[in-house]
Amino acid sequence: MLEIIYQDEWLVAVNKPSGWLVHRSWLDRHETVFVMQTVRDQIGKHVFTVHRLDRPTSGVLLMGLSSDVGRLLSQQFENHQIQKRYHAVVRGLLEDDAVLDYPLVEEMDKIADKHASQDKGPQPAVTHYRGIAKVEMPVAVSRYPTARYSLVELEPKTGRKHQLRRHLTHLRHPIIGDSKHGDLRQNRGAAEHFGCQRLMLHASQLELIHPVTGEPLILRAKLDDTWMSMMSQFGWQGMLGDIEKVEFNSANRQDEIFEP
Repeated sequence: MLEIIYQDEWLVAVNKPSGWLVHRSWLDRHETVFVMQTVRDQIGKHVFTVHRLDRPTSGVLLMGLSSDVGRLLSQQFENHQIQKRYHAVVRGLLEDDAVLDYPLVEEMDKIADKHASQDKGPQPAVTHYRGIAKVEMPVAVSRYPTARYSLVELEPKTGRKHQLRRHLTHLRHPIIGDSKHGDLRQNRGAAEHFGCQRLMLHASQLELIHPVTGEPLILRAKLDDTWMSMMSQFGWQGMLGDIEKVEFNSANRQDEIFEP
C-alpha cells in the first residue's frame, strides 16, 4: 500500500516511492506496478493524473478524483501557481543560496518523440537552490581521497524535463544516483560505502490553493529509508524537520524490488 498524504472528496496525494512509474507506458511494457492503478485499487476510486515525477524520484504526487478537478489542478501547474519544493543530496560542497536562470534544450525520447520537431531552441528554465548542510566523509571515491556531499533545497520556477537534475549538473554538483546526468563513479561510491541505490531527489512539498474550497493546502512527503540512512550517516538528522521519519528500517526493500 502507498502512503496517502492527503485525501478528501475531490483530490488525493500520495508519497510516491522511488522506482515506481506514475502510470502505464508502452515504453515500459514489462512493468507491472504503477502509482495510479495502485491508488485506484487502494481507495476504490478512479484517479486523474495532473503532474508527474520521474521514475527514480520520490515524494508528493497529486491526483484529482474527477476529470474536472484534475483539469483545474493541471491548470495551476501550467500557470506556475503551485509552489514545489525538493531536496537532493549532491556531489561536492554547495553552499550558495541563489537562483539559476539557465535555459535548457528539450530532451527528446528516441521513440516517443521521433515525430516531434527536433530543432527547438533552448527553453527558459529557472531554479532557486539553497545549500543546507555539507559533509566530508573519509572514504576514497574515484581519484579523490575523501567524498564530499551537500544537502540542497530546490524550488523549480519552471517545469522542464529533468530540470533539477540538469541544472545541478550544470553547477558541477550532480545529484547522487543520477544515472543519466550524474557522475557514475560517485554513484558507485555512494552505493558501495553508504548503501545508496537510488536517485537522491525527493519532492518534499507542494503548496497550492484547493481547486474547490479555495483554501491553502500544503502537502508534505516524508523521506524513505535510504534517505534517512544517509541523513544519519552524514550527521544531518533534524535538518529537514517534519519530513524526516522518527523511525526507519535498516534496509530499503522498495528500491531492491522496483529499481530497474
